[in-house]
Amino acid sequence: MTNAAYRRSQLESLVEAQGGCRASPPLLLSADPYFDLAGEEFGRRLLLTTDVTGAEYCLRPDFTLPIVADYIANGTGEPAAFSYLGPIFRQRDTGPAEFDQAGIELLAQPDGDIALDQVLTFARAALSIYGITPQVTLGGVGLFEALLAQADMPEPWRPRIRHRFGHTEAMDRLLARLEQAPDLPRSEQPDRDELIEDITARMVSAGLSLSDGRTPDEIADRFLEQQALDAAHVPAATLRLLREFLAIKGGALSALRQVEALAEKHRLFLGPPMKAIRRHLDGLGEARVTFDASFSPRLDYYTGIVFEMRGQGGTVLASGGQYDRLLERLGAKAPIAASGCALWVDRLEAEWPK
Repeated sequence: MTNAAYRRSQLESLVEAQGGCRASPPLLLSADPYFDLAGEEFGRRLLLTTDVTGAEYCLRPDFTLPIVADYIANGTGEPAAFSYLGPIFRQRDTGPAEFDQAGIELLAQPDGDIALDQVLTFARAALSIYGITPQVTLGGVGLFEALLAQADMPEPWRPRIRHRFGHTEAMDRLLARLEQAPDLPRSEQPDRDELIEDITARMVSAGLSLSDGRTPDEIADRFLEQQALDAAHVPAATLRLLREFLAIKGGALSALRQVEALAEKHRLFLGPPMKAIRRHLDGLGEARVTFDASFSPRLDYYTGIVFEMRGQGGTVLASGGQYDRLLERLGAKAPIAASGCALWVDRLEAEWPK
């Protein structure tokens, strides 16, 4: 048996050892959930086809979403563990590609911290098969949300700032815009019904359809929302706080001390998410660990702690974390804790010296 075959068999054994169900979702999936949840950026990487009704389908681009969707469809709500190893399909810079992905998904576990420990242990064990001691980056989605909830700002801006968390350039543009915005007096908003009537009359006069594209109601609501945002001034001190927090990055212990100092300075209560991060940091052993306050996958259904594990050349080999919000967005009737990670098997095999 060659080295590559031996390590692949070890990875297979590790996946099987996770217990629970070995998942194998269909290769052809509805594309709508990926566009709804992951947006256009991820949508550009899908390999798409259309059926005779015009419905769009894609070759399986990941395992997490179909595993979670099937779990919810079965309506159990009971603790469940899934593992997988198989092909996924995505557009890459070099064109369409098929490659293997492995991972685990732990749903509705009684202790979310223990579940995340299992996920981190699985990822490190997989990398060790290939002789890799990773550089680990931890992020705290729950930590940022706790800070955001306590920061002094008009309520309409909180979800918009949260939506850009993990998108470094988009966050920088938004904060720069808010820093440059004048502190305007709040103007009186027009009556919504009168605004809709005015928009309707203008559209009819211009020969525009009232049903194709955005309706007068939608246009009026968007206008009122934007007017309210323009009048909602975010204090300069809050913007400085956000800048300071998002700039924190470095060795985990040092970075977390900086977060604690910032919290003390601004009288913020960040105890629970900080305690959770430190707990999982202790379990990472000899791994080289960085904490990056601005780090998060570009998906807003992630919640508590998120992570990436990189190889010697900086390539992401494993990523995941806690994503409790995904299950509710896919139709769960109550909050369900979830943790998981994905391994890029082709990258792992490329890291191993030939």
